Amino acid sequence: QVQLVESGGGLVQPGGSLRLSCATSGEISSINTMGWYRQAPGKGRELVASMANSGNTNYADSVKGRFAISRDNAKIMMYLRMHSLKPEDTAVYYCYADSLVNAEGATRRHWGQGTQVIVSI
Repeated sequence: QVQLVESGGGLVQPGGSLRLSCATSGEISSINTMGWYRQAPGKGRELVASMANSGNTNYADSVKGRFAISRDNAKIMMYLRMHSLKPEDTAVYYCYADSLVNAEGATRRHWGQGTQVIVSI
């Protein structure tokens, strides 16, 4: 099992910045990919950014150049630095981790509880 706890959300003005954190515990060594999703009111969950063990990153087009994902080598902490925030970035942000469950490469996704980000005047 992998446990994830997000923090760092809050209210910020348009153009401002926030840093979200995701603390992991449990079977960390089994994790191969981690990332962030978000869900705005009345909308589906959207992938924001992800990072593989190789270091390769992937970003939604809507956040490229404004958000940056990072994590420490031990995969204990993951971060999402958000700059030039817009009202449309308002959402609940969830961190996730995919862990390997067998030698065939099957994975299991684990979720945090979410942290609210509100971008408003």
